[in-house]
Amino acid sequence: MTAPSVPHGKRQRPASGARSVGQHFNELRKRLFRAVLAIAVCAIAGWFVTPFVLDQLRTPVAELTTAGGGHAAELNFPVISGAFDLRLQITITIGVVISSPVWLYQSWAFVVPALIRKERLYAIGFLGSAIPLFLGGCWFGWQVLPHIVQILGSFVAHQDTSIVDAKAYYDFAVKLVLAVGIAFVLPVFLVLLNFVGVLTAKAILGAWRIAVLCILIFTAVVTPSADIASMFLLAVPMSVLYLAACAVAWLHDRHLTRRLAAAATTTP
Repeated sequence: MTAPSVPHGKRQRPASGARSVGQHFNELRKRLFRAVLAIAVCAIAGWFVTPFVLDQLRTPVAELTTAGGGHAAELNFPVISGAFDLRLQITITIGVVISSPVWLYQSWAFVVPALIRKERLYAIGFLGSAIPLFLGGCWFGWQVLPHIVQILGSFVAHQDTSIVDAKAYYDFAVKLVLAVGIAFVLPVFLVLLNFVGVLTAKAILGAWRIAVLCILIFTAVVTPSADIASMFLLAVPMSVLYLAACAVAWLHDRHLTRRLAAAATTTP
């Protein structure tokens, strides 16, 4: 007896890959345990790095005092446990960042059995390009942070004093760095949407005016308008990444069109 035929284009999965609900929960628990363990171990190592991170964050605030026409500025811990809480928060952040290869792999290993070969290739390509772009965006965000502190601090009169809440300042720095990192990953999402057939290269390129406007608005919000250099420092690489996404999508659509045309000519 022959096996029943599967319609062309249907999603096929090997029967050996099927798991029960209990097996899925056990697998998820195992992956989560390994990810949390890696974060905890890296956080312990990160505890000894926090003084360096605090020094790097403190430098832009200290430079407000030494700048020409500057004013007194210092970090402030309003509660007695503030310094310990901030150091613990930085420790956890470092642990999550350093252990990212481990928990990303655990997430990948949990999802892979549910993906077909083509989807695995898309996911590998997405992770392989998104991770370095995200880290590069975080680096750009870290580079513009001192400029933003200088611009915002310049609005304080020289006879006044800036008492900067340390935790609020750290949250501001983390949000800025993450926002720029995520912004650098957005072009990869455009390519992914093109590969799965949601967006065409023509549609992506046709919206270039909207894309450039969004990039300029984003960089203007992230970097104060008075600091044009920092604004263009972010806008230029983001625009280049958008054009690169358009190019990749165009090449993919061209290859797909040729393949469909070849299939149509060979079909009886």
